[in-house]
Amino acid sequence: MKFNKICVLGLGYIGLPTAATFAAHGIQVIGVDINPLVVETLKRGELHIHEPGLREVVEQALASGKLTVSSHPEEADAFLIAVPTPFHEDKFAEYEGRRYKLADMSAVIAATEAILPHLRKGNLVILESTSPPRTTLDLVRPILERSTLKAGSDFFLCYSPERVLPGQILRELVENARVIGGITPESARAGRDLYATFVKGQIVETDATTAEMVKLMENTYRDVNIAIANEFARLAEKFGVDVWDAIRLANLHPRVNILNPGPGVGGHCISVDPWFFVETAPELTPLIYHARKVNDEQPRFVVKRVKEALGRLNGKRIAALGLAYKADVDDLRESPAVEVVHLLQQAGAQVKAWEPFKPHAQLKGIDISPTLQDALQNADAVLLLVRHTEFTRLDPTDLAAKTPARIAIDTVNGWNRETWQKAGFQFHRLGDAKPQIVNRKS
Repeated sequence: MKFNKICVLGLGYIGLPTAATFAAHGIQVIGVDINPLVVETLKRGELHIHEPGLREVVEQALASGKLTVSSHPEEADAFLIAVPTPFHEDKFAEYEGRRYKLADMSAVIAATEAILPHLRKGNLVILESTSPPRTTLDLVRPILERSTLKAGSDFFLCYSPERVLPGQILRELVENARVIGGITPESARAGRDLYATFVKGQIVETDATTAEMVKLMENTYRDVNIAIANEFARLAEKFGVDVWDAIRLANLHPRVNILNPGPGVGGHCISVDPWFFVETAPELTPLIYHARKVNDEQPRFVVKRVKEALGRLNGKRIAALGLAYKADVDDLRESPAVEVVHLLQQAGAQVKAWEPFKPHAQLKGIDISPTLQDALQNADAVLLLVRHTEFTRLDPTDLAAKTPARIAIDTVNGWNRETWQKAGFQFHRLGDAKPQIVNRKS
């Protein structure tokens, strides 16, 4: 099947790189976003998100005319839906005393309805947004069939999840295996033809619901394994053990690969997707539910650890390093670091945060410093929340000259205990209850 023009709905962390990559391979792409700021920013040749290498690809695609940007879709050979699927902040359900979150599918519904006036026979529609099982069949298909066209015979319909790592998106879009779930085998083949434009990895055809489940399984698997790592960190502190050393030793076993603990789980995938399983089958998902609860509670455990290090939180001044949900990205969605800062403030601490990948971010209730130096001024403690490379390279001796803080708290194993202690810091690390040896020279 040949595609001359495609329409990508949603120009965020997945939609924009996908649109630019198709354009770079010679296909005419209309990129659509309902946020006027996003559209205006891109039309100026600027970017609203940070991703290594993306600026150059987008600039070239715009300059070539292969990529254009609009607030409304138009006729095309294929339509890709890559809009957010968060959970509702104020809607919950309950099963046998377990309260769980519900998916907000309003963006998917709106994007699907926006395609309706432009849907023609022979078109291909692909949902990429991570969704609860059967979304393609039970939500997207009925909306599209309001056109009087029948999915699977008059037009093709697929689900194909993104499976990329922030910071590596452009490379992984091309190199990673791609799962194409069609509502019919013919739909899956049409999807394969489209992604074969640039995908060099294996392209696997399956049915739509299996593809939906594959995506959720991948992220739920990681969430459950992070939860056990976080519980190991709590146990290590109870037993006077360094969990990082214990994990290193345990992982010498050829069939063991324990992940790293941290301040929690964030981002728009791992912290959200397991809830889709819980929502659709609460009676079958007690393990997934409890893993989510462990990881959602981890920021509170971090705050407890900070309080122990400082003696109290009320009135204490803390320099919080990092607000992104993971290292070396600018994505603050569902970030546990943000939640830690909020909880510290609720306990009376005065927190100044520094996020080098988003220095001009505006988050309600959080004081984001314009520079690292500003965050460090007058601080009582330095709190490492994200393992950004530039934070792991900080020289504690140099830092000691810039701040009165002499307490360092590391939640991500980014700093060397001995180095910081030699620089005069009282050093605390999440999951590490080894006795403190402090060099008092400062």
